Amino acid sequence: MRNPGPDIYIALFLIPYGEEITMEPEFKRKWGLMFKALLIMLALLFLRTAIDLAGYDIIPVNRVVGAFITGAIFTIAIIFTGTFTDFKESEKAGSDLASALKALYNDSCVLPLNDEAPARVFRQHLRDLHRTIRDGLRENRFSLGEVNRAMDVLNNDVRTLSFLNVAPPLIAKLRNEMGSIDRICNRIEVIIRTDFIPAAYALAELATGGVILLMLFIHLDNMFESTTIFAIVCTMLIGLLLLIHDMDNPFEFGPDAYADVDLESLVFLETYFDEQDAAMAKNPLSPG
Repeated sequence: MRNPGPDIYIALFLIPYGEEITMEPEFKRKWGLMFKALLIMLALLFLRTAIDLAGYDIIPVNRVVGAFITGAIFTIAIIFTGTFTDFKESEKAGSDLASALKALYNDSCVLPLNDEAPARVFRQHLRDLHRTIRDGLRENRFSLGEVNRAMDVLNNDVRTLSFLNVAPPLIAKLRNEMGSIDRICNRIEVIIRTDFIPAAYALAELATGGVILLMLFIHLDNMFESTTIFAIVCTMLIGLLLLIHDMDNPFEFGPDAYADVDLESLVFLETYFDEQDAAMAKNPLSPG
């Protein structure tokens, strides 16, 4: 059963007051993960309060406890830095793919051909490749096999163009752009298929669990002080752990994903292709 997400909890809270709320996409993207962390923290806070009232908070605050908590946070921060570096690399995939596809389209418009039919076929197959990549990413069904089959069709088109005596430098330029697309798609497939170092995840989870377990039984004289420290530390650690897991696959799109790469450039390309096709249909004498 899928987690209903933070929206449902907010709605249930406000229904008795006759109000209804839904998160805007941008607001949910920014704060949705924090709501999840807060909900988990609140459940743990009830347990912490029960332990405190029962008098089982027997671990005193000392240098060893402080060093353990600091070390756990430092360990999680290192793992977060590693996943963040991979995320920043993945963030360039959409714009790089859009640039390569757009370059192929524009190059096909200036090929010196007596018959423009092969170039039009090339552009149609290029658009098919674009839709395969775009829809596969947006619908969480990216398949390198489907991309390779679409690329094979484009390769056959390039072979046809070479038989029509298109200049070798132009053929080489088309092949270079296709090579870039192939390289980026292979990288995307590897990122989707593989996880960040599993041992690092285990270490982060153990560190988080250890700190939370320690915070449940730590003794502080002031109830308000102990509750505040517990809430802040647990929310931060749980939020970081959720963020690390979410960032591990930046191409996992959906309502429960909060760290996704931007594919706006790739999506807008469909509009660009439509505009260019319409312009060439109005003016057959224009390039392409």
